[in-house]
Amino acid sequence: MAIHLSRREKYAVVIGAGFICLFVFVQFILFPYFDKRERLTRALQVKTKMLEDMRGLKSEYDAIQKSADVSKDRLSRREEGFTLFSFLDKLAGQTGVKEHITYMKPSISGRKESPYKTSSVEMKLQAVSMEQLTAYLYMVETSKNRVRIKRISISKTGKQEGFIDAVLQVETLVI
Repeated sequence: MAIHLSRREKYAVVIGAGFICLFVFVQFILFPYFDKRERLTRALQVKTKMLEDMRGLKSEYDAIQKSADVSKDRLSRREEGFTLFSFLDKLAGQTGVKEHITYMKPSISGRKESPYKTSSVEMKLQAVSMEQLTAYLYMVETSKNRVRIKRISISKTGKQEGFIDAVLQVETLVI
């Protein structure tokens, strides 16, 4: 059974088939192409940002590593048998504050995952002049032994005018 269509019906069928082909082309070929292209562009932007972040982190890591190497080198150059307690005692003698030391309490602490330990000394100076304290602090902080003052508490002494009391906590790394 053959179906005979008029010319107008044939045009309608051809136009309908054309629209269906156009719809299939746009829906299943053109849109997926543009979507994939957009996803790839976004992925490229994300990966570029990640690469920039990684480069920044790498330069930060290199700076930290260089600083750690310098510190390690300086720690290894300390004189043999260096102890924080004896170092501070020697500086106290040089600056004239040794007779003002009330007490010196040494301690050592460390972390399990680190090969380094922290040596610290808490010391109290009584009735010391500001000039003496300043000279002592300067010598402690500028020494090549990588010693730092972690905490300091200064108060006016009630006994003599122009003198102060100070409690210092000094620390350094020990290999």
